[in-house]
Amino acid sequence: KETSSPSLGKDRADTVIIGGGCVGVSLAYHLAKAGLKDVVLLEKSELTAGSTWHAAGLTTYFHPGINLKKIHYYSIKLYEKLEEETGQAVGFHQPGSIRIASTPTRVDEFKYQMTRAGWHSTEQYLITPEKVQELFPLLNMDTVLAGLYNPGDGHIDPYSLTMALAAGARKYGAQLNYPVQVTNLKSRSDGTWDVETPLGIIRANRIVNTAGFWARDIGKMIGLQHPLIPVHHQYVVTSTIPEVKALKTELPVIRDLEGSYYLRQERDGLLFGPYESEEKMKLQDSWVTNGVPPGFGKELFESDLDRIMEHIEAAMEMVPVLKKADIVNTIAGPITYSPDILPMVGPHQGVRNYWVAIGFGYGIIHAGGIGKYLSDWIVEGEPPFDLIELDPNRYGKWTTTEYTAAKARESYGFNNIVGYPKEERFAGRPTERTSGLYDLLKSKCSMGFHAGWEQPHWFYKPGDETGYKPSFRRTNWFDPVGREYKQVMEKVGVIDLSPFGKFKVKGTDSVKLLDHLFANVVPKVGSTNISHMLTPRGKVYAELTVSQLYPGEFMLITGSGSELHDLRWIEEEVTRGGYKVEIENVTDEMGVLGVAGPYARQILQKLTREDLSDGSFKFLQSKHLKLSDIAVTAIRISYTGELGWELYHRKEDSVALYSAIMEAGQKEGIDNFGTYALNALRLEKGFRAWGAEMNCDTNPLEAGLEYFVKLNKPADFTGKQALKQIKEKGLKRRLVYLTLETDNVDPEGNESVWYNGKVIGNTTSGTFSYSAQQSLAFAYVPTELSKVGQKLEVELLGKNYPATIIQEPLVLTEPTRMRLQRKGQSPKI
Repeated sequence: KETSSPSLGKDRADTVIIGGGCVGVSLAYHLAKAGLKDVVLLEKSELTAGSTWHAAGLTTYFHPGINLKKIHYYSIKLYEKLEEETGQAVGFHQPGSIRIASTPTRVDEFKYQMTRAGWHSTEQYLITPEKVQELFPLLNMDTVLAGLYNPGDGHIDPYSLTMALAAGARKYGAQLNYPVQVTNLKSRSDGTWDVETPLGIIRANRIVNTAGFWARDIGKMIGLQHPLIPVHHQYVVTSTIPEVKALKTELPVIRDLEGSYYLRQERDGLLFGPYESEEKMKLQDSWVTNGVPPGFGKELFESDLDRIMEHIEAAMEMVPVLKKADIVNTIAGPITYSPDILPMVGPHQGVRNYWVAIGFGYGIIHAGGIGKYLSDWIVEGEPPFDLIELDPNRYGKWTTTEYTAAKARESYGFNNIVGYPKEERFAGRPTERTSGLYDLLKSKCSMGFHAGWEQPHWFYKPGDETGYKPSFRRTNWFDPVGREYKQVMEKVGVIDLSPFGKFKVKGTDSVKLLDHLFANVVPKVGSTNISHMLTPRGKVYAELTVSQLYPGEFMLITGSGSELHDLRWIEEEVTRGGYKVEIENVTDEMGVLGVAGPYARQILQKLTREDLSDGSFKFLQSKHLKLSDIAVTAIRISYTGELGWELYHRKEDSVALYSAIMEAGQKEGIDNFGTYALNALRLEKGFRAWGAEMNCDTNPLEAGLEYFVKLNKPADFTGKQALKQIKEKGLKRRLVYLTLETDNVDPEGNESVWYNGKVIGNTTSGTFSYSAQQSLAFAYVPTELSKVGQKLEVELLGKNYPATIIQEPLVLTEPTRMRLQRKGQSPKI
């Protein structure tokens, strides 16, 4: 056991890490190993106090998140060689693991997950019941239909792992100081921090909160309410079981998903840990309201076997030798949950140089990979790959304590439920973040949840099967979405786009700032364009719509999930460059309506004196006007690719504006449409989406965004030099546009693309094309396989379907069709 005498050792540090669990210690190890001088970790009691020391220590390659698989992969590869590097044993066992399918739907889920495994380096196999039994001979096979097998999985001793990482961190020059409690944090005007402790103050260039279930208390010191809640997680260890002792090799870890538990060998017995249902599981809510009790560190909660009885029975049914086993130990300890189970990792919007790595429901498997990921980001100035699903800024002021508790309860209880595409989870909804139209529309449609907002996915008509019906195949929304698609293509549709992130930027340096931030030129007054913010390495950090409304005054629009992600990047750039600008986030104050389709102009013209004709209100122009006496900023743009406008207005005017438009469009047969139809429309037009076709894993050239990137503009925008080099070297892969011959299933993104029996790429998004009556997808493939006419295959639910690269787009946009008509050509619709 290590001892440490409490001292600060120094009064300046580059990075101060707060919290000595496996995540904080991993970050210290990786930063020091990367050569960062002056890394100091402060732990208030001893290393591993909190959730680390009592964790069950499971390690798995499996994760449904595409880039989170990379985190798991890195962790396991690191743990395999840590003992050799540090001389400290880590107690790492790798007997593999099997997820058990005992329903046909679960088999579909495994096929769905296998589709996403082909283009990763992780070994993962779908195995037969016979193979499952061979690997785990003690199973009752009555209900087993298949297994999802990861050979390199297993478990590690959390205490030993943390101590090995600590030894590595010290070896490379990091200081780990404990017991040293952080009592206060003060931000200074130059962006540095004063970290106050009973032993004095350390000044830090940045601080990283890795404080586990104390993370909320650290956040409160600087006025942040991190949405975290401790959950009581129990697991049980048995005495020696003769049948286990008699085995020649260690049993793989099993996860019985219907029984909702994991089970692994522990010496000659078994260790078994369930995830209880929403109703039965227990939250430690008092810690949220009153803080963690002083002195709590390596304590446990009172165990409660009654609460987990149904899981114990399920396990005894699946592994009959458990029936005769004695329980020798029951562990009930706190694990921190965020509302969606995923941790929060990265820099925080609104506070300079404050980073977090908190909310780990699975800290042991994430620790290694997250330490490396954050260390790379801190050292290089940009994330090594895209993990927006872990962005701490996905939560905002709308994330109340009640919401966090309801969601953590749901997420814990849903730990092992089937993960469907287009999944909806309903706890804690709606939040306070509803658009002006929510009450008017909520009974007419199936709502989706986007960054706290409710937004219509699709609308009901008499005879439709309403509600969210999950499936891996086409389900109850399929025909209604086709109807809405037709509505926009042939008549006119209205969509609530209020969840967009909306920022106003003005000030003497606003043009200079945007010219530096964006790869496109700055639009003139009254004009709008699509612009991309790139990272220094030339990756696509964000895509925004930029409009110059008045001289030097801009409106920036981004997707709902990117609001604070983009705002943080812009604010950091303003500080770094000392730009004289004001930025206002008006997301919650403004409503947005999209009106699109052949009759859009005719209907809106009835409501205004402003000339909306093509000559007076051109594509990509923006104007302030009144519609039915309501002030709007109208932009002639539509993600549908059809004739349309986005109408920005005060949220309190939404109902009046919507009602006036619906009333004016009665004769033309106006109707609503939702985001599912919008997605089908944008894909047919070949429009890319941020987070799918482009993100921090892709550069704009391979994504086919050259049109929006002005390498010859005078301003030296971020990423310009990197892009020039990428262009010079030539691209290794390209985004292509595919049609697929499928049956009752459509691509949606992240599926494996095959050629000649090998996985050569992946889809990024997909849909059913209601115009071509077949599936459509974007995919990344090697440049030599990117020509139009190339035949490929796309794997969907365990079957490879023929795919062909076609010339994009499938359907020309309305502005292009008009241009061709003026030239006397007949455009394809």
